[in-house]
Amino acid sequence: MSARVDRRQFLKTAAASAAGMAWLASGRAPAVAQKRELTFLSWNHFVPASDDELRRQAEVFGKQAGVAVRVDTIAHLQLPAKFAAEAQAEAGHDMIINAGSNPFLYERMLADVGDIVDELGRKYGGWYPFAAESARTGSGWRAVPWFWISFPGTYNQAHFKAAGLEPPKTWADLLRDGKILKRQGHPVGIAISHCNDAHSTYWSVTWSYGAKVLEADGKTPAINSDRTAQVIEWYKELFAEAMEPEVLSWDDASNNRFILSGKGSWIHNPISPYNSALANRLPIADDLNHHRSLAGPAGIHSAPPIVGLGIWKFSKNTALAKDFIRFLYRKENFDAWVVASNAFNHPPLRSFADHPIWLQNPKLAMLPKEAEFAHPRGWPAKPSDAVQRIDNNFILADMVAKAVGGMPARRAMEWAQDQVAQAVKGQLKAA
Repeated sequence: MSARVDRRQFLKTAAASAAGMAWLASGRAPAVAQKRELTFLSWNHFVPASDDELRRQAEVFGKQAGVAVRVDTIAHLQLPAKFAAEAQAEAGHDMIINAGSNPFLYERMLADVGDIVDELGRKYGGWYPFAAESARTGSGWRAVPWFWISFPGTYNQAHFKAAGLEPPKTWADLLRDGKILKRQGHPVGIAISHCNDAHSTYWSVTWSYGAKVLEADGKTPAINSDRTAQVIEWYKELFAEAMEPEVLSWDDASNNRFILSGKGSWIHNPISPYNSALANRLPIADDLNHHRSLAGPAGIHSAPPIVGLGIWKFSKNTALAKDFIRFLYRKENFDAWVVASNAFNHPPLRSFADHPIWLQNPKLAMLPKEAEFAHPRGWPAKPSDAVQRIDNNFILADMVAKAVGGMPARRAMEWAQDQVAQAVKGQLKAA
């Protein structure tokens, strides 16, 4: 018996030695188990402290779960190309920031997250309808609503006071006041360019004038109309008499720089320039303030950016990604993230919306009420693949740019109508 055991032991030792000699001869060390990694692709936040807090929370979660969590951020206008590349290759990050109608554009490539949505909704008072609509496709939940960004008017109180003006309440007021302010050397600014701010403004203005881009069925282009013509004429007059030509080449940070320079009197933008002024101790912070979304003949409507969290179907870490999402939505974590953004990040869950940060500063107190006027882009149609294509191709901004550049409004609308029809066709082909 002992002889057999000794022989068995000898064979094991010999095998181990042979294996050792093999890697020595090959010059390659045996593979060492690598730490599991969860990867998340997000945007470069306009309030950098928000990204810092996100990475801190990712690190805490990683330590608790015994994994590495990597948060990659890039400029938001680079995201569509990056998403397309990862979807085509079926490789890349596990999680992505899922803004606008991207859950519909990549519906077949994204994992269903309905279990997380239901769980968080029950726990925290339910979701705002406009946030839920942006994440729920015909085949299920393709994103967990993460945050939305209010889009009020941001204005320089000193310039308005010097002109004897109150903050505008309607888009018509803005046109009237903007003419006066420009004559005094302080024009207003709305982007008419390839940037996301241009989307938020156009959708808001067009709804306020009773115009639309798509019919409620989501398939019928509706941009060529008398009401859209009114919107275009409003833009043309505002551009010619209240703004400067530079708005045709603005990016999403240009209007921030415009009002922080002291030259601009009003922009349609979230509170990021005010936050930047506070963070950098700029004296102009005292002059900056905000007012609610402006009204038109059809009432007050707003198209705030709505952002979700998605998980690629090809991810090997779906369960881990869902655990990370649960961690981010723990109340203490979500509250800390809102604080880091200085009220820029608005919760889509009702129970989180009463955070005291909006009451601590009178200039921010009206922001949560913007939820009352919010719709996902595309309304009265539901969010869709076609809506995301319309935004990604900057059809609406280009229509306005053509009109302010001299193209007759009817021709500009006909061009846009054709482009919208192509976006709908692209959606039907992909279905």
